[in-house]
Amino acid sequence: MEGCGESGDGAGGAWHVSVVKYRRGAGRPAYGAARAAGPLARRDGLSVLGRTGEVRCVDSSGRVLWTAACSGVPNAAHISGGRVLVTTDSLDYTPWGHLGPALLLDLADGAPVAELRGASGAVLSGGRFFLGLEGYDVFDTWEYDRDGALVDSWRSYGHYVTGTGIRVVETDRNLPTGSRVVRLLPGGAVERGPALTDPLCPEPLLLADGTILVLDAGVLRAVDRGLGHSVLAELLPVDPDPWRCRGGLRRSGDRLTVTLAEEHRDRPGKHVVHTWTLALRPGPAAV
Repeated sequence: MEGCGESGDGAGGAWHVSVVKYRRGAGRPAYGAARAAGPLARRDGLSVLGRTGEVRCVDSSGRVLWTAACSGVPNAAHISGGRVLVTTDSLDYTPWGHLGPALLLDLADGAPVAELRGASGAVLSGGRFFLGLEGYDVFDTWEYDRDGALVDSWRSYGHYVTGTGIRVVETDRNLPTGSRVVRLLPGGAVERGPALTDPLCPEPLLLADGTILVLDAGVLRAVDRGLGHSVLAELLPVDPDPWRCRGGLRRSGDRLTVTLAEEHRDRPGKHVVHTWTLALRPGPAAV
């Protein structure tokens, strides 16, 4: 480990980390977040569930309120303003891989409102949603209203962080990467924040004050609401080939678990898994 500390241009001493425990061993990387068992989304006593070929809405007692057919496997749902947006995986391989349709449904009865295209979504207010897609010269986010009409669009895609404005931890899957942490502004404008090294950063963590924690090619970064950033820890030296490392972040109280699976250069498919337990605290680091 290279060290823990703070640097950057704007996040100042808002947060710091210190190492509680470190271990390493053989293992395999976790490719993306494991899909949790249970509802895809919950809101006001309602739960949206999915299985191959259908989406269901149940109340708090488990009573099925409606069932809607779909052509694939639902993988995520987002509820806002009496609408539910469901993204799906296709059962067949298509020019977009296993991307299935994104279904906009009426939350009251499951009636179809619109069929859209996108791999991941985010909730806005009043039945509006973000839907994004990357690949084949597409690196875009679209905003749709409750009727499925296009409202706005941006040339950006990645992990969406909603709150005060919409920030994106971009994942362009290119080397060298052009990914950054950005903010989406009305009219398709994109406010550029700190550049990233990893073209496929794992899902970030959002702290109570709006700070985003980003694991970027072995470096733990903090990005505040104003896109000011700092380096909290350099966990591994930055590899010229960031594809060799796949990682993840998990928080429990004031403890942060960082996992990085590093592929051997001379033994393809074999990995060393590094795991750090970090104490996460507000305020400047102790000197």
